[in-house]
Amino acid sequence: MPLRVSRIEWLLLLLTLIWGSNFSVIKTALEEFPPLPFNALRMALASAIFFGLLGRSPVSRLSRRDWPVIITLGLVGHFLYQVCFMEGIARTSVANSSLILGTTPIAVAILMWCGGRESLSTTHWLGIGFSLVGVYLVVGQGTRINSASLTGDLLMMAAVWCWAAYTVSARSMLERYSPLVVTAWSMAVGTVLFIPLGLPGLLVLNWRDISFGAWVGLVYSAIFALCVSYLIWYTAVQRIGSARTSIYSNMVPVVAMVVAAVWLLEPISTMQIGGAVSIFAGVALTKVRPPHGC
Repeated sequence: MPLRVSRIEWLLLLLTLIWGSNFSVIKTALEEFPPLPFNALRMALASAIFFGLLGRSPVSRLSRRDWPVIITLGLVGHFLYQVCFMEGIARTSVANSSLILGTTPIAVAILMWCGGRESLSTTHWLGIGFSLVGVYLVVGQGTRINSASLTGDLLMMAAVWCWAAYTVSARSMLERYSPLVVTAWSMAVGTVLFIPLGLPGLLVLNWRDISFGAWVGLVYSAIFALCVSYLIWYTAVQRIGSARTSIYSNMVPVVAMVVAAVWLLEPISTMQIGGAVSIFAGVALTKVRPPHGC
């Protein structure tokens, strides 16, 4: 029977296009913006957009008992994650960053297994393995772990675990609220925590030195990499589960490779093509369901 791609999975493929290009967008913008001020502005813009979408609808309100969870999600999934991600990508290469973030499905699977929240079949684990091999073949040949990038690499690894914890922990909230409500309020908490870190840099920033292209990159990243992509991600977590959603993050390095080839004329090797095939095979395996009774 041929594999069917649902609407949410098409949206996840769109998400990989956005996040794959976002690495280069942010890396370019950080040539003019300091990391923390850049992200403070990015998160503030994203939060404003989310609350514009929420409006004053009664369904946007949270129960008092859910606020501790939302605050925790904002702290881990937006504040700590963004600190680690922005400082990490500023200190290491795009190749290293994408390779490390490619381990997200493993972190998600481990957290779910430890918490007994979702059982994973042997086929699913095999799919994760295929995808990780593919990630290494796509970007691993160009990565270098040295003293100059070690701090950035460690920060990116911390970001992986923050994102995995956020993905798994948000599942219970998504049973009671829409992805928009969960993301908007947790983003707001993260933004309130993050702005004090970016404020000192914003106060001394020479605004005239920031080019139009850097501003476009900031707006693009806020609208698409945060607002659109986060909504897609948590809609997918709600509908198909954390494990199947997270495996799509392994496709981001493939997109980054293609974008670099088209825009920057970087060559694509045979090994990288093999890696891309392995990643797509891994994603396909996670869609296979074991027969009933097994």
